[in-house]
Amino acid sequence: MKRKSTLSAGLFALLAVFFLVSSAMAADFPARPFEFIAPGGAGGGWDTTARLSAKVLGDTGIITQPMPVINKPGGGGGVGLAYMQKKKADPYSLIVYSPPLLLINLTGQTKLSYRDLTPLAMLINDFGAFAVPKDSPYQTIGDVMEALKKDPKAVKTGGNSSFGSMDHIQFLQAAKAAGVKDIREIPYIAFQEGPMAALMGGHIDLLSTGMAETVGPLEAGEIRVLALTAPQRVDAGVLGQVPTLKEAGIDTTFINWRGIFAAPGVGADEKVYLTEALRKMSETPEWDEVCLKNGWTKAFMESEAFAAFLEKTNEEYKDLLTEIGLFKAQ
Repeated sequence: MKRKSTLSAGLFALLAVFFLVSSAMAADFPARPFEFIAPGGAGGGWDTTARLSAKVLGDTGIITQPMPVINKPGGGGGVGLAYMQKKKADPYSLIVYSPPLLLINLTGQTKLSYRDLTPLAMLINDFGAFAVPKDSPYQTIGDVMEALKKDPKAVKTGGNSSFGSMDHIQFLQAAKAAGVKDIREIPYIAFQEGPMAALMGGHIDLLSTGMAETVGPLEAGEIRVLALTAPQRVDAGVLGQVPTLKEAGIDTTFINWRGIFAAPGVGADEKVYLTEALRKMSETPEWDEVCLKNGWTKAFMESEAFAAFLEKTNEEYKDLLTEIGLFKAQ
């Protein structure tokens, strides 16, 4: 009996030391530089979000440790996702993602998914735009949808993302909501570069892209933007004159969300610390200025709510990809 009591006391003491050490480690966090992964090339949306987030976190003193951005492009974000698996439980490795994180899994490009990361926070929303050449016969997005209802091959569409990825999916979602049948028959051409030039050159009838990519050509009168995928009109210069899909009677939205993730298996204390740091950042005037300059909509969402959003959105993408024959997740 005495030996059992001694063992119990020893175990209790060991656990006490463990919790004290754990608490001390959490209190010291962060104690060394981070690495902030952008899973795409320099200058892209992921890269810009990572660099500006790191800058504001540093400039405001919310996180005082260095946060250098490292680009790991490839595989539509798959290379960065695979890299993060090597950083399991490491709270000093962060990565930024958007809808392709879900799409590359659903289309079978990788077995890894958002579940193989630790969601920290959604930061911003961006939205899609549907543009036509200035001399297009389509005056409204409704005109486009009516043409597709008569013949799903009537309107040749294109975008910068691959077949089954964001630019493609956001237009198919709009077409489905508008009542177009056989949406898998709608022609889509993926351009590695220069989709706007392809539109103005008459190689496609409609360009599905991000809002920011349309501003310059729209201001120059080279294109017309028929609709945005935002839930309400944006308050951003020339785009403020463009109706949303909902205004056009098409009851859908498409959000190009961007958020920050940590490696899988990160401790609860570090997760809370990082989520809170991002919340504080989102409330600074410096972040307000960044969002205004880039046309981003602030959309902070903490870790648990972000995880629920990802689960719901993943199911929506799955349904759409299944309908067009591109769902291949295992």
